[in-house]
Amino acid sequence: MTQRSIALPRRKVLQAGSAAAVLGLAGVPAARAQATPRIRIGFWPVAAGIPFFAAVDRGYFKEAGLDVEPLKFASAQQVIEAILAGRAEGSSNGTASAALALGEQAQPGLLKIFCANPTNQKYVLDEFLVAKDSPIKTIGELKGKRVASGPGVQNVLLAKTVLERAGAGTMSVTELPIGQHVAALAAGQVDAVYTLEPTGTVGRLKGLTRALEVGVIAKYVLGDPMAPWFGGSASLTTDFIQKHPDVTKKFIAAYKRGVDLVKTNPAAARPSLKGYTAIEGDLTAEVPMADYLFSTDFKPSDIAYFQKFYDLFTEHGIFTKKIDVGGMLFKG
Repeated sequence: MTQRSIALPRRKVLQAGSAAAVLGLAGVPAARAQATPRIRIGFWPVAAGIPFFAAVDRGYFKEAGLDVEPLKFASAQQVIEAILAGRAEGSSNGTASAALALGEQAQPGLLKIFCANPTNQKYVLDEFLVAKDSPIKTIGELKGKRVASGPGVQNVLLAKTVLERAGAGTMSVTELPIGQHVAALAAGQVDAVYTLEPTGTVGRLKGLTRALEVGVIAKYVLGDPMAPWFGGSASLTTDFIQKHPDVTKKFIAAYKRGVDLVKTNPAAARPSLKGYTAIEGDLTAEVPMADYLFSTDFKPSDIAYFQKFYDLFTEHGIFTKKIDVGGMLFKG
């Protein structure tokens, strides 16, 4: 397995307004034809990416005759910037779905989502954490407190939305690299963080943090604690799909083997969190698993919940026009 990180030049932080202006990369070709194409897949080091990690580690892509290179990035924004710049052919699960939509807005027809990772209070990914000995018992009690979130427009908007709807009111949220969340809480630099697994597991097992509430997006944004929140998605560029249809089929089939492993034998998949996320050794056995759904298996209700999530960004001016989830899904 080859794993490396790409250091991209600093660009503007994603914000309200034109995604093309924010990313500054509209019109850049997404991929280039190759005789034997290398498939560079960007990932963010969160637990939801485990199907991709396992597929790489267990050789599923190699067995399919594919040349797949995982690229680790510090944020979902960097993943989509790499895709727009032609430095990656797609994303793994765990990559913020809103960031993918901003890329699609910057360059219409850029990519297709082939697998998403729905989470809620059963399949845990998103959570609010506080220090282990914090007196805070509810999200509403965070009113006026110092709250941080992971980097990127998706994390910030969702954190603010949950805080407001849970009774904390309108608040500012500080962006903080996800790997620093536990340390920031332990040091008393912030009072709470909106974060993603494996952060909660790391903090709990180190005796430093506790979960204030999990599955918060399903509850406060979608209106049902058990609703599927499609916060992360695996994708391939439309350019790659069109130029390499047979390779695309092989890639998705191999990726599906990773998903099936996570669903049927999570214990066998968990060791693949090591090296890709902050989880190491025996801690891998403790991380909660997300669920996974391929685009070809979406029901109308799934699309409706996904669309409700995207519409939040349109309402707040992050998306300059309505993003049609159905148009972004890979049809097979």
